[in-house]
Amino acid sequence: MMKLLRFLKPYRTPVIFVLILVLLQSLSDLYLPTLMADIVDKGVVTGDTPYIWKIGGVMMVIALLGAVCSVGASYLSAKASGGFGKDVRSRVFSHVSQFSLNEFDKIGTASLITRTTNDITQVQQVLMMMMRVMVMAPMMCFGGIIMAMYKDMTLSLVIIAIVPILALLIFVIVRKGIPLFRAMQLKLDKLNLVLRENLTGIRVIRSFNRVGHEQKRFNAANLDLTDTAIRVNRIMASLMPVMMLMMNIASVALIWFGGLRIDSNHMEVGDLIAFIQYAFQIMFSLMFASMMFVMIPRASASAVRINEVLDMQPDINDPVVPKQPSAAGLVEFDNVTFHYPGAEMPAVSNISFTAGPGEITAIIGGTGSGKSTLINLIPRFYDLTDGQIRIGGIDIRDLTQEQLRAGIGLVPQKSVLFTGTIAENIRYGKEDATEEEVRHAAEIAQASDFVSKMQEGFESPIAQGGTNVSGGQKQRLSIARALVRKPSIYLFDDSFSALDFKTDAKLREALRPATTEATVIIVAQRVSTVMDADRIIVLEDGKVAGIGSHRELLQSNEIYREIVTSQLSEEEIA
Repeated sequence: MMKLLRFLKPYRTPVIFVLILVLLQSLSDLYLPTLMADIVDKGVVTGDTPYIWKIGGVMMVIALLGAVCSVGASYLSAKASGGFGKDVRSRVFSHVSQFSLNEFDKIGTASLITRTTNDITQVQQVLMMMMRVMVMAPMMCFGGIIMAMYKDMTLSLVIIAIVPILALLIFVIVRKGIPLFRAMQLKLDKLNLVLRENLTGIRVIRSFNRVGHEQKRFNAANLDLTDTAIRVNRIMASLMPVMMLMMNIASVALIWFGGLRIDSNHMEVGDLIAFIQYAFQIMFSLMFASMMFVMIPRASASAVRINEVLDMQPDINDPVVPKQPSAAGLVEFDNVTFHYPGAEMPAVSNISFTAGPGEITAIIGGTGSGKSTLINLIPRFYDLTDGQIRIGGIDIRDLTQEQLRAGIGLVPQKSVLFTGTIAENIRYGKEDATEEEVRHAAEIAQASDFVSKMQEGFESPIAQGGTNVSGGQKQRLSIARALVRKPSIYLFDDSFSALDFKTDAKLREALRPATTEATVIIVAQRVSTVMDADRIIVLEDGKVAGIGSHRELLQSNEIYREIVTSQLSEEEIA
C-alpha cells in the first residue's frame, strides 16, 4: 500500500493541514477533562459560581475550536483522498490502455474492472480515515496516558496494564482476518466474471434454456463470497465486544480504586472524573485504531492487486528511436511465426506473402487455420515470435504503435459499437470527419438505406453494445467507421459474415473503387467473398497451403477446391 502513496504527492498541502487540524482537535479534547476537573474541585465543591461560568465559557470556546478543526479535517481529508482515487483510477486506466491482448488475457477483463473500481475505492476510504486516525489515535492514547499519569500516577497503572492486553487482542484478531480479506477480493473477481458472462451471453443462455444452470453458477460464486465475508466479519466483529468488555472492566477498576484514593485524601473528586474521561479517550482511540485495523487488511489486499496492474509491463513497447512511416501501404510477411502464450504449437508458422496497394488480398481456410491471427499481427495486437512484418519496407517493430495504427482501418470479426449516435460511431474512425464524409462512408458500406429509415437518421442513438441494431447493420457501420478513416491499409476480419449475399456483393463492388490506392486484406469464410480478389492465400493448420487467383487455385490446390465445392454448385464453379 505504501507504493500507492506516491499518488498523494499533489495533495501534500491538504494532507499537512489535515494532520495539523487533527492535532489541534486532539489537544482540545485532551484539555477539556482537566478543565472539567477544575470546575468540580474549585467551583462545585467550593460553591464558586462565577468560576464555574468562567471555566465553562473557556470549555465552550475550546469545544467549538475543536469542532471547527474536526469539520475542516473531514473536508480536506475527503478532498485529498477523492483526488487520490481519481488519479489512481486515471493512472490504471491509461496503463491498461497500453496493454497488449496478452496482458488482458493474463488478468482478465472482469478482474481489471474490479481492480479499477472496487479495489481503488477500498484504498481511498482507508486513506481518508488514516489521515485522521493516524494522528488522533496515538495522540489521544499516549496523550491520555500522560495526562492520566499527571493526575494520579498510582491509578494510571490500571490503564497501563489494560492497553497492552488490548493491543495484543487486536493484533491476534487482525492477523486472522488479513488472508480472508485477500480471498474475498479474488472471489469478488469470480462473481464479476460469472455475472459479466451471464449478461453478455444472455441470448445464448436463453436460447439453450440454460438460465437455471447459470443461476446455479451465480449462486455458487455468490455463496462462496458470502461465506468468506461472513467468516471474516465474524472475526472482525469480535473486536467491538472485546473492546467494550475491557472498557467496562477498566471503568469498574478506576471507580473502585479511585474511590479508595479519594477516601484516603490522595485524590480529589474532579481529578477522578477527569481520570475516567482520559481512560475513555484512551479506549476510544484504541477503538478507532481497531477500526483501521479492520479496514487496512482489505485495503492492503486491494493495494497489492492495483500494484500488480501498475507493475505489469506491456509485452509490446514502442522503439526508443522510431522510424518515419512510409505513405505506401505495401505489407510484407517474411517467414512469420507466432505462438500464443503457453501454447505448445504455433498458431501460424513460416508465413510469407506480399500485399500491395491497389490490390485485394484474401485469406481463406478452415476454422483454426490462423486467419484472424494473421490480421491481429499487422496492427501489433500481439508481437510475432519469429520473422518480420514490414509496411512500406519498414519493420512494424520500428514504428510506434500510434504511427502503425494511424495507417490501418480495421473491421474486427466481432463488430463493436459504442454508446452515442450513428454519426459519432462512424466518426470514431476519424474524429474531424465532415458530414459529407460520414454519409459517403455509409453509402459505400451499404448502411445508408437502413440509417435513412431511422427517425433521426445519422443522429439516431446506438444503445450500449449496439443492441438496438442487427448484426448485419453493426457490421456495415463498422465498415463505414474504417472507410471514413481513409487509411493506406484496410483489414477486414471476416467482416461480411452477417451480410446476405446480395448486400455482400454490392458492398464489395462499391468497395473496390473506394480503395484503389490502399492495400486491402480480407479474411473470409465465404468463397463468394474472396473469389474476385487479386490474390488468395489458403491457410491450413497455420501454414500457407497455396497462393494464387481463384482460377489458379481451383486448378492447382486441392484444399481450396474442397472449400469451393463445399459452398458452390457445379454451375457456379463453371
